[in-house]
Amino acid sequence: MKTFTDSSDRTWSINLNIDSAKRVRDLLGVNLLEPENGDPPLLTRLGTDEILLCDVIYCLCKPQADQLNVSDQQFGQSMGGETILAAQKAFYEELIDFFQKRGRRDRAKAVAAQAKVIETAIRTIEQRVDAIDIDKLIDGTISGR
Repeated sequence: MKTFTDSSDRTWSINLNIDSAKRVRDLLGVNLLEPENGDPPLLTRLGTDEILLCDVIYCLCKPQADQLNVSDQQFGQSMGGETILAAQKAFYEELIDFFQKRGRRDRAKAVAAQAKVIETAIRTIEQRVDAIDIDKLIDGTISGR
């Protein structure tokens, strides 16, 4: 079980088991136990669609949310950028643990690889943006070069 804290200072536990996987499947039509399926694969969609990611995490946390009377809308309102990052990390760690304990090292490796792809892509884009000489770019645009 992995945890994260939202922007309202509530701590949420992500626990992947058959019951929670069925809940996600029934509410969203997403089968977490087959992360390689789909076009694009579910892992890719979860890594690129923050709304889908937050919906999946809400479904995993739904029993806690119900206990706290937190609606999906309120949950979403408490999921700012930093919170989404923490929730995503907890979610991927929980998926990896689940698949490792299940003996599905292939799926655990796929999840770990997806997490690494996201981190590497972010770092690469940041480096490229940092390398842009904005003054030179503006001067070239103004002077027509």
